[in-house]
Amino acid sequence: MLSICCMLLLGFADDVLDLRWRHKLLLPTIASLPLLMVYHVNVNSTTIVIPKPLREIFGLTVNLGILYYVYMGMLAVFCTNAINILAGVNGLEVGQSIVIAISIVIFNVIELYGEVWKHHRFSLYFMLPYIATSMALLKHNWYPSRVFVGDTFCYLSGMTFAVVGILGHFSKTTLLFFIPQVFNFLYSVPQLFHLIPCPRHRLPKYNSRTDKLGISTTIFRYNDLNILGKLFVRLFKFFKLIQWQEKEGCIVTNNLTLINLILLLFGPLHEETLTKTLIAIQIVCTCFAFVIRYPLAHIFYGN
Repeated sequence: MLSICCMLLLGFADDVLDLRWRHKLLLPTIASLPLLMVYHVNVNSTTIVIPKPLREIFGLTVNLGILYYVYMGMLAVFCTNAINILAGVNGLEVGQSIVIAISIVIFNVIELYGEVWKHHRFSLYFMLPYIATSMALLKHNWYPSRVFVGDTFCYLSGMTFAVVGILGHFSKTTLLFFIPQVFNFLYSVPQLFHLIPCPRHRLPKYNSRTDKLGISTTIFRYNDLNILGKLFVRLFKFFKLIQWQEKEGCIVTNNLTLINLILLLFGPLHEETLTKTLIAIQIVCTCFAFVIRYPLAHIFYGN
């Protein structure tokens, strides 16, 4: 609860003070310390099971020690920021969070009759009230939104998922429910690390004449990019993941977010339609996550 409340305060501070990106990475790390301390005192298990194809090399299990705590800290940072960078459309932040929360609840119910049922009951204590309150929030945040959830809700949600995943001992499964957010992060890496110019806001552009949203763009000179920047641009162009326009010696591309990619693939969309499309993608990815978690996991980790 202390970690969740710390992230809630950070989200409020970010909405009010407009914090820099380096603070958004540092403060979640600090906020996750109480969570890691609870894990250390109550569990302190840092052993992972090795997949079948690698057991001849590493054995059945490997003790990661302090590296496992580094992984959990990074998981908390990722969860808090992953929802925040896939946002900006009415209903999207709350909608994707509800789908993730329902996915976790379904997983908890499936595992409730297993040997570690107490961990999944603990998760349900958090997820059920969270879903109930978020559903009420979604009613007011759906297009046309009457409330602004901001970074406050995004950080609260991310840390809540990190808490149940880490203390419930299913952190890897939790990550499976973040497939769209993982893709959005990887797709955004060139801009997040300033390999390609990144504007302060990468939200899609609103066309008042058509009442639809279109892609937002960034402009740069190709020769001004470093080697990695050029590599990413060429790679994305090859797979047709970006719009490519040459204009007066400069390159114009869409901002690298999943939202802009959907608009690039399907053309301008009404804001409500765009939100429904992204939530539908989240649901499909959840179904795929369960396929990975059960049939495929049994193949790689079963006896």
